[in-house]
Amino acid sequence: MVATSINRPDLVQRAGKYPPPAGDSEILGLEVAGTIEALGSEVSGWKVGDRVMSLVGGGGYAEYAVAYACHLMPIPESMSFEEAACVNESYITAFLNVFMIGDLQDGQTAILHGGGGGVNTAAIQLAKALTPNAKLIVTAHPSKLERVKKLGADLVIDFTETPDLSDAVKEFTKKKGVSVILDHVGAKYLKPNMSSLGYTGKLVIIGIISGIKAELNLALMMVKRQQIIGSVLRSRPVPEKGEIVAEFTRRALPKFADRSIVPIIEKVFPIEQIQAAHRMMEEDKHFGKIVLKIS
Repeated sequence: MVATSINRPDLVQRAGKYPPPAGDSEILGLEVAGTIEALGSEVSGWKVGDRVMSLVGGGGYAEYAVAYACHLMPIPESMSFEEAACVNESYITAFLNVFMIGDLQDGQTAILHGGGGGVNTAAIQLAKALTPNAKLIVTAHPSKLERVKKLGADLVIDFTETPDLSDAVKEFTKKKGVSVILDHVGAKYLKPNMSSLGYTGKLVIIGIISGIKAELNLALMMVKRQQIIGSVLRSRPVPEKGEIVAEFTRRALPKFADRSIVPIIEKVFPIEQIQAAHRMMEEDKHFGKIVLKIS
């Protein structure tokens, strides 16, 4: 293991509220970057010494980690281990939910909540690389508005001043609404999210930091033929995650290889400074990813 990165589920697991799936390591860490030290007897297509990155169910902060062969991706020669350590959890989460589930198409409009976070910055970069004509509306803290705008957002909304973003969205989209919303906030945003969705729009919920219960206007949802989809990555079956990784490798990895997408790293901490690294995420002072150097 050379490097890993911090993801918000690490903090939730540390608090005892997000146990790893059965059979996975209880050590924190959901993604790894390094070289292959050993192979299982039935593994083919890889060799000891290969530079690889991977999703893991746990164990990313350890000196050695175990990964399924179908979850491995080659690290492009143009990428450092630190950059590779940012890819698997955040970028695959964004790719899965915005493109594979949300089915964002070129020319459509999407809302991406949580401007500046790892998944959000990944989603912006992927959208600009894979659907360059898509319009992106991003909600962010005032301290991150300018950086989100520079990253490629077409409209940035200060969520501290505009908790109900639907009016701004309707004005931006000329009352058509958006096609896809990626939301990690949950209950608090359900009403403005549904008001902002256009006909046949998809709301993909990947987090519930504001709560788990909210009222829903079923009649409006039916008339507009909208979809609300709950999504997680970590607990999916191994073969299913392998299929997601394969699609990401096919469609998105070339964009990293040619540097169309370069992971945004706020800071690289040595593993000995793990407390400071977690504190940075807890205080929401980062933009992009926080990396841990293991060796």
